[in-house]
Parts: sequence; C-alpha cells; structure tokens
Amino acid sequence: MPGTPSARSLGCSGLADHPGDEIVQIVDDENRPVGSAPRRRMRAEVLPHRATYIFVLDGAGRVLVQKRTRTKDLFPGYYDLAAGGVVAAGESYEECAVREAEEELGIRDTPLVERFDFYYGDDRTRCFGRVFTCRHDGPFVLQAEEVASVQFRSAEEIARGDVAPVTPDSSVAFERLGQPR
Repeated sequence: MPGTPSARSLGCSGLADHPGDEIVQIVDDENRPVGSAPRRRMRAEVLPHRATYIFVLDGAGRVLVQKRTRTKDLFPGYYDLAAGGVVAAGESYEECAVREAEEELGIRDTPLVERFDFYYGDDRTRCFGRVFTCRHDGPFVLQAEEVASVQFRSAEEIARGDVAPVTPDSSVAFERLGQPR
C-alpha cells in the first residue's frame, strides 16, 4: 500500500536502553506485521503499529484514570483512561497487555478480558488497538517514568469532561466500550 513501509525497510533488532530505543512491531494498513523499528522512529515517521488498552475497573465499576507524566513521547501530561502501551516486536497483544498492566500499575495475577479491536489515527499516531478490561481495586504500584498519579472516576464524570485533557485514542476506545462492566 502507498505510504506503508516494507518489511525490508524496517528490520532491526536489539534491546532498548532508553524508551525511544524500544523495538516495536510495525504493521501495514491492514494490521499485518511488516517489520520492526525503534519507538522513536515509529513516532517520528508516524508508522502504523499495535497497542493495548486495559480499562481497569473497581468493584463499583469506576474507571482507573492515569495522569501521564510530562516526559511521555505522546500526549504528555494528559489523562489516560486505560493502561497499556505499544506492542513490542515479536510480542502478542495479550503478552503486551499483561506486561503493561504489571509495569504501569503493578497489576499481576488478574484476569484480563479481551473486548474488541479498533483503529485510531491522527497526524501524530496510527494505531491498531486491542481493548481489555479487568477488575482491580488496588493497591497500585505506579511506574514513575510514565504514570504521575491515578484515580477512580465514574463513566458519568468522564463523559461530562470532568477529567481533561484525555488522550484521544483512549477516549475513542472508551466510547466504543460503552458503560464498562
């Protein structure tokens, strides 16, 4: 497809010493893997990639909202309605979701329920996302490099705009999820 990188142009390997050097899965416009690239290249060239979105709900059905740190490479300082992140090269959506829930929030040994796939794209990102939900009341261990704070908020509070600004991709996923349960 025009504008979609070829597998040969994206091949790379290696471990990341810095988040921008993390090697991520690059896909074509049909969400088929075509190679890998450092995260910073994926962001700079707005390459299509995969990501996970984990909506964490408490016993009352409220959504755990994260305040992103100001050092995030995309939407710094925004509120995120879901935990999650970019799928690493060779990693499945499910592996990524489990890894991100533990890294960002310290959630482990908690079932993640797969909900749906969706696409989000704008002038900053092109992402094929997979949405999961889980129940967890805490406590949480926050990843200091990515998560400044967390709070539970009702779907009504989120819909009213009581939490703003919100990352546009998590907002789209949340709207499609509807009333979380």
